[in-house]
Amino acid sequence: MNQSYFTEEHQFFRNTFRDFLQKEVVPHIETWEKTAAIDRAVWKQMGTMGYFGISYPEAYGGHDLDIFYLVIFLEEMQRINSGGFAAAMWAHTYLAMTHLHKEGNHAQKLKYLAPSISGDMIGCLCISEPFGGSDVGGMRTTATKDGGHYLINGSKTFITNGVYSDYLVVAAKTNPELGNKGISIFVIDRETPGVSATKLDKLGWRASDTGEIAFDNVRVPEANLLGEENKGFGYIMQHFALERLVMGINAHGRSEWALEYAIQYMKDRTAFGKSISEFQALRHKVAELSAEVEVCKTFNYQVARSLGDGNYPVKEASMSKLISTKVADEVAYECLQLLGGYGYMEDYPMARLFRDSRLGPIGGGTSEILREIIAKIIIDGKDYKPAT
Repeated sequence: MNQSYFTEEHQFFRNTFRDFLQKEVVPHIETWEKTAAIDRAVWKQMGTMGYFGISYPEAYGGHDLDIFYLVIFLEEMQRINSGGFAAAMWAHTYLAMTHLHKEGNHAQKLKYLAPSISGDMIGCLCISEPFGGSDVGGMRTTATKDGGHYLINGSKTFITNGVYSDYLVVAAKTNPELGNKGISIFVIDRETPGVSATKLDKLGWRASDTGEIAFDNVRVPEANLLGEENKGFGYIMQHFALERLVMGINAHGRSEWALEYAIQYMKDRTAFGKSISEFQALRHKVAELSAEVEVCKTFNYQVARSLGDGNYPVKEASMSKLISTKVADEVAYECLQLLGGYGYMEDYPMARLFRDSRLGPIGGGTSEILREIIAKIIIDGKDYKPAT
C-alpha cells in the first residue's frame, strides 16, 4: 500500500536521513535529554544536509519537495525515541518557518527564512499564553501602534524552542476590542530589549527547550509585521491543519517504533521455558495494537496527500491528531506493560516514550477542542474556509 505514496527517491531520502540521525544525533540524545539544550552544531548540520528546506522554495535555499518527504522527516525522527529532539526540529521547520513562508514578504524571507533553512537561525512560534492555550481568540498579549513601531506587552508559555531560538513568531492583539479579528503576527529578534524567557521543567520532551516568554514594552518595527494587520487569527487557523497532521504522523511513527521494540523484546524474553512472544494473550494484544496503528497511518497518509494537493482538510487533520495520539498513548502504555518491570526502568526506552507520548493529546489543540471542532463540522454543518 505504501508504494502508492513513496517512490524510490523517497526511500533513498529515508535511508539517508535515518543514517544521518544514527550517526549525528543518537550519540548525543542522552546528554540533550539531561540538559534540555540541543547543540547548535546539529542545527547547522541539519540545515547543511537540506533537511530544513524540503518543503520550501529553492529561491531561499529550499528544495520544494512533495509532502511525503515531510512525512518521512517526521517518521524517522520518531524512531530515535526523543520526542524533545523531534519537537525542536519540527516546531522550527513547520511552525515558525511556515508563517515566514506563507505570510512573510521577500525581505523578511531573506532575513529569516533563508537562514532558517540553512540552520543558521532557529525559530519558535508563540501563541499559547498562561491564561489561554486552545482559546487563541482569548489571548491577552497586545501590540500597540507607536509611530513606525509596535509596542508589544504580554506573555506566552509552553513555547518549544522558546529559550534558545534566534527569533520569535508572535501573535498579539493590535485591536483588542475586535477579539479574534484584531490579532496580528510579528517576527521578533531574540535580542530585542524587553524579551525574556524562562525555561520550563517538563514531564517529557526533555531534550527540547520549552519556555515561558515575557514581552515588556518590546519595540518592534512595522517592517516586522507578517502579512496584514488584524489578519493573524486567520493565518493561525490556516496552519493548524498542518500542525495537527504533523502530530498525527508523529503519533503513528512512535507507535510503530514502540511495537517493533516490544516485539523484539518478546522474542528474546523467555518465561516458563519459552519465548513470551508465544503466549496467546500477548500475541493478540500486539496484533490489535498493530492493527490500530496501521489504520491511523493509512488515514494519515491520505490526509497528507490531500493537504499536499492544496486542499484544506480541517476535519480530517483534526481526526488524525485526535485518534492517532489516543492510539499512541495506548501503544505506549501496553508496550511498557509488555516489558514488565524493565518497562518502568529509565535504562529501557519505553519509560521515555511513555512520557513523551503523553503530550500528544495536549499540544497543538487538546483532544477536547478537537472533538468540538469535529462536532461542529459533522453535526452543525460548519464549513471551515482557508484564510484569504
